[in-house]
Amino acid sequence: MITVSSLADPGRAPRIRAGHSLAAAVDVEWTKNYKIKNGNRPFCCSVVYLDLPGGAPADLSTAAFEYVSVYLEPGEPASALAARADTLIRAVLQDARIVTGHQVCADLAVLAGAAAASAPARSVAEARAAWHHRRDPDGQLWQVIDTRYDAGHLLHGLSRRLVDVATELGLDVTQPELRGTSMTALHRTWLDAGNVTARERISVLNLRHSLSTALIALHAAGRGGWTGVLNVNQLIAGRAAGAWGWLGSPAFRGLLREPHARP
Repeated sequence: MITVSSLADPGRAPRIRAGHSLAAAVDVEWTKNYKIKNGNRPFCCSVVYLDLPGGAPADLSTAAFEYVSVYLEPGEPASALAARADTLIRAVLQDARIVTGHQVCADLAVLAGAAAASAPARSVAEARAAWHHRRDPDGQLWQVIDTRYDAGHLLHGLSRRLVDVATELGLDVTQPELRGTSMTALHRTWLDAGNVTARERISVLNLRHSLSTALIALHAAGRGGWTGVLNVNQLIAGRAAGAWGWLGSPAFRGLLREPHARP
């Protein structure tokens, strides 16, 4: 399994500074097969941790974040991704106080369905239970926010696609990875031809999903915000420079400009 991370130990959450807390976002990419039960197969996952100071809402345009990205090698089973994601989510539940994802209920369900019978994804199940009970007033260690369903009070548009929600809220999440292709085609190019660029494009797209989801969730929870338009690709380039060759490509580097004013 391919692991790319800003953390020395990707299996543990970053250290929490005194007076601070952690928010964590999880995003999973998976192939779809609705014809058979548990037919959806996860192959890529990322977790982003954001450091939050106590007190007043944070300026999220300068928020420090760490990340873990995992991707299956050709021939590895989806159950291996589910097991690794379960380990990552265990760290999330131990140390983060805000847990989020965009349609996180679906991502967790896919992970649970792909887990091997001999190695059930217990932390995934715990996160799913927290999601189902996220509106309970008491007894929660975490605030669970699904940015598809729990950010409506900030929005005027009807679309709840992540890219549309992000754009409406002033996040520049331009994604050149899918120009002229699709997620399925890119993943197949990796599996069939071992094309590293195809895999890296999906990994960066997945990381962008996690980071933008984390920013939206914190804004929705009143824990932070930004002014004007925040270029999420600039944040990724600053924190993950050199992690993937795709970040140095002309297609990606062309995104690292000052964003236009927010409409």
